[in-house]
Amino acid sequence: MISFHLARADNGVIGVDGTLPWHLPADLKRFKAQTMGRPMIMGRKTFESFPSPLPGRRHIVLTRDRGWQAEGAEVAHSPAEALELAGDGDVAVIGGAEVFALFTPDRVELTEVHASPEGDAHVPPFGLEWREVAREDYAQEAGRPAYSFVTLERVQ
Repeated sequence: MISFHLARADNGVIGVDGTLPWHLPADLKRFKAQTMGRPMIMGRKTFESFPSPLPGRRHIVLTRDRGWQAEGAEVAHSPAEALELAGDGDVAVIGGAEVFALFTPDRVELTEVHASPEGDAHVPPFGLEWREVAREDYAQEAGRPAYSFVTLERVQ
C-alpha cells in the first residue's frame, strides 16, 4: 500500500524555501507515529530539509542527479526503482510536490492547516476519487493555526 503523508494549507501550500511555513508539534508527532519503521520515499530537497536522517525509518530518495548520494539515503532515479527498493508492504511517500505527482496512493494522511501562508511548493486538493474516512479538528492556539487531521481513501 502506498500512502501520502503531508500537511497542506487551505491555499495548497506545503512548503516555502525548503521548510514548512508553520510549526505544529502535534503534526510532527503524528507524522513520526505513522512513518516509524516504514520505508519513506521522498525527493532530494525534502531529504536535505532534515537536519539528519529521521531515526527508525528508511529514506529512499528520488533524484534525477545520478551522482547524488548522502549518508542515510538509499538513492532511486525513478518511481519504479523507489518502489522496488521499498519492497513489499506499506510505503510512505512524504514529498515534495514533484514526488507526490509521480505516485498514485491508496491512502492519504493529510493535515489540513487552516491558514493561507506564502509558499513555493503546492499540492492541489484531493478530488472526487477520494472519500474522507476520519477527521479530527483542532482549534488555533498559542499563535499556531487551527488544523485538522484527515484520512482519505481512494474510492474503488
